[in-house]
Amino acid sequence: MAEVLLFHHALGRTKGVYAFADELRGAGYTVHVPDLFEGRLFSDIKDGMAYVEEVGFEEIMGRAARVAGALPREIVYGGFSLGVVAAQKLAQTRPGARGALLFYSCVPTSMFGCPWPTDLPVQIHGMDADPYFVDEGDIEAARELVALANHAELYLYPGDQHYFADSSLPSYDADATALLSQRVLDFLRQVSD
Repeated sequence: MAEVLLFHHALGRTKGVYAFADELRGAGYTVHVPDLFEGRLFSDIKDGMAYVEEVGFEEIMGRAARVAGALPREIVYGGFSLGVVAAQKLAQTRPGARGALLFYSCVPTSMFGCPWPTDLPVQIHGMDADPYFVDEGDIEAARELVALANHAELYLYPGDQHYFADSSLPSYDADATALLSQRVLDFLRQVSD
């Protein structure tokens, strides 16, 4: 069974992030959900990103790398929004990755100084009218990554919510999340073979 390292979004390690991890655990997977914000939770993306700026983006990425360094290399990296940057970087640059799950975000692969490993499986999930995903260039980065990788899927869901799979937030979309969860479990089964 694949082991998963899952990074939270800019609101912090919310109950919804825990719930998602617990769903994967319920299917038999080991899931690590580190707290990159050291216990802080935010109710607004701007506040969460202000904390990231205060601490330093490199420090947040360093925290993610330190957690990964204590875990096996053969792991699936996952991230929600802000957490996608850490997940994508580690999947792309740390040898041994089994796959990547990118939720609500994607960054250009050129950001990390090396190409995406063409045989590394990846799934990207976002809403088709999410202003963060669509208007800030993430969807173009996702399409570019899908074109580069041999095993890549971009899933777009109808709606305009950013954190749509976080059951603890008003943006939660139960139908979209059910489909996302099924696709993620299928992905994890495939990379576990």
